[in-house]
Amino acid sequence: MLNEATIAKLNIMRLFGMSKGFTDRIVSAKNAELSHEEFFGLLVDDEKTYRDNARLARLLTKARLRQPAALEDIDFKHPRGLDKQIWLELSRGHWLSTSQNVLITGPTGVGKSFLACAVGNQACRAGYSTTYFRFSRLLETLMAARGDGSLIKLLTRMAKTSLLILDDFALTPLSSHEAKDLLEILEDRYASGSTVLTSQLPTKQWHQVLGEPTIADAICDRLFHNAFKIELKGDSMRKRASGQK
Repeated sequence: MLNEATIAKLNIMRLFGMSKGFTDRIVSAKNAELSHEEFFGLLVDDEKTYRDNARLARLLTKARLRQPAALEDIDFKHPRGLDKQIWLELSRGHWLSTSQNVLITGPTGVGKSFLACAVGNQACRAGYSTTYFRFSRLLETLMAARGDGSLIKLLTRMAKTSLLILDDFALTPLSSHEAKDLLEILEDRYASGSTVLTSQLPTKQWHQVLGEPTIADAICDRLFHNAFKIELKGDSMRKRASGQK
């Protein structure tokens, strides 16, 4: 009866991790002859683990990553020019705290989206807010926001996210409005957040699809400064997975 009352109080105080582990900890404490300090310490660990997991779940839900990818699942055996040292550095997360960008280029099928989502997953694990967009969908969202008057709200949201992932960047040339919107997003995020872009186009060709030269210069300057440039090559991994030659 006393234990049930204690669990009820823990739930009222929203200490759900402690509440969930309380009964099991009582049994283990008796079996292991734990001191009061050790017992309480384990309950605190339960609460922290619960909150960490809940926060990660919230961040992943908000991120809306395209794939359930993780850095530890990256295939380094497939010949596509992956540098293990770069990915080890990305896994440490320092680039996020210093607002560096990651630019991943290469032909279709070499795993650019998977790698971008793996980076996003790692950022969420480290507690960073993350937002994923296919670039074409972002342009549609910006156009709709301009039409219904919510553009400022959308731009503010994108400015505040710690990591912005733009997948399949510049499959087609950008219009003047699209290029200006992109510049606005990057300007708001400059030195305050990290951006990951994937593209089939090599970075040296980005300038020509961004339209007006002055806008293109400004966009490229904000993207390329202090960025990891990862250039992939090789055959499609989808063909390999399906057994095609």
